[in-house]
Amino acid sequence: MICNTAPHYRSAIFQMMDRELGCDFVFGDKVLDIKKMDYSTLTHKVTEVHNLKFKSCYYQKGVLRFLHSAYEKYIITGDSRCISTWMFLVSSLFHPKKKIYLWSHGWLKKKRGIDKLISKLFYGLADGAFIYNNRSRMLMTEGGIKASKLFTVYNSLDYDTQLAIRSDLHDTDVYLDFFGNKNKTIVFIGRLTAIKRLDLLLEAVALLKQQSHCYNVILVGDGESRGFLEQKTSELGIQNSVWFYGASYDEKKNAELLYNADLCVSPGNIGLTAMHSMMFGCPCITNDDFDRQMPEFEAVHDGITGTFFKSGDTNSLTEAIELWFDMHGNDRDVVRKNCYNEIDDRWNLHRQIEIMKKVLVEG
Repeated sequence: MICNTAPHYRSAIFQMMDRELGCDFVFGDKVLDIKKMDYSTLTHKVTEVHNLKFKSCYYQKGVLRFLHSAYEKYIITGDSRCISTWMFLVSSLFHPKKKIYLWSHGWLKKKRGIDKLISKLFYGLADGAFIYNNRSRMLMTEGGIKASKLFTVYNSLDYDTQLAIRSDLHDTDVYLDFFGNKNKTIVFIGRLTAIKRLDLLLEAVALLKQQSHCYNVILVGDGESRGFLEQKTSELGIQNSVWFYGASYDEKKNAELLYNADLCVSPGNIGLTAMHSMMFGCPCITNDDFDRQMPEFEAVHDGITGTFFKSGDTNSLTEAIELWFDMHGNDRDVVRKNCYNEIDDRWNLHRQIEIMKKVLVEG
């Protein structure tokens, strides 16, 4: 496995690849401001290489030497901005017995012109690609990439650890104790960044309050937008209804917060927030602009595990929240089970490894 970085939230899947696939790993050394995984949790060989930045591109120093080693199959982060990955793919043409698989989001939207040509060439040089959702697979096959080379592998967090925690979850008074009321609670978990458009959530909750529909909000996470959001909360007059919980790496506490919340709202792209929330039974609302969404939006099934609103539209989000509780306010246990089923069926590392084994071992 040659990966651009090794963020801590991917530790579980790397550890399972280590156990089940016998992978050696090559990781780039830059993980931005995200916590890096502990390499010592892997039993097979780990090599860290330096990521050299060139404007919008980068080069992983020293990875080409692995093509000339005894390895027969490679999984490489499918980032077309990585110059060394292009070189690896082209060089592999002279080593026909070696198989190269890319691992990426795939196409998030329909590609056109030069962007389409470059992407088709990039994926065409590989023997296959593991991608995160079925929409990407559809877009890529419609764009001329062979369906037989594309494998939907979904995404996951630390499923086994979370499953053990989930088995012990129960209702608590965590929100009654903090807010002093029994209003429905809306949660967001993840980094507080501009792209998440949490300002829309605050505006929607303020509008609902004006209509005498009062909700509590908890934001679990930290980030560059926190100061702006705190100021926005004050300006809207809802500071008594919003809990800035901060970053939390205590998964048992995160599980309690998500299990006891009634709805997760991620007005921008949803990403792994969907995995985290649904794992502990919390349905999700996110926007309907799938061209700008992250692949995990596909876990949201309208009226079953959540719903969608018109991207960027506060009124639409307000209506979506109100309609959700009108339709499902008394179905909390049913919705919780729907969320469990979605994660247990598809968005977990056991499903990912099962698919990888079929391609890499059985295929």
